[in-house]
Amino acid sequence: MTEGEGLRELVDYRLERARETYADAKILAEHDRWNSAINRLYYASYYAVTALLLHRGVTQTTHNGAKRNFSLHFITSGKLEREHGVIYSRLFNWRQKSDYDDLFDFTDEKVIPYFQPVAALIDAVATIIDSERSEG
Repeated sequence: MTEGEGLRELVDYRLERARETYADAKILAEHDRWNSAINRLYYASYYAVTALLLHRGVTQTTHNGAKRNFSLHFITSGKLEREHGVIYSRLFNWRQKSDYDDLFDFTDEKVIPYFQPVAALIDAVATIIDSERSEG
């Protein structure tokens, strides 16, 4: 299935949001705002994942649906490395914890190691989309 023009713009918009949100996470980390940085790292991943799902014509209406479809269509199938799925799932859970659990705070030791894997996830998603567009 090839992307129509409107869908292509939406996919590109989501990828750009992923990159911007990742940059926001870095700014928050520079100011020791670790719970907010986790939130932004999750959303950077989420925007990348939803861009990929949209590109492939897979729709979801919830964050849980995005996580499930990402795992089913890209991790379990081997199209992306298992580690990308692990990172995304962990950030999904941690974002919930940081947003909704009282008296819980992330630290730099917990958050900093996730910057590189999130950047790698965004890059891997962009690579798949670019590759498939050039084939189509």
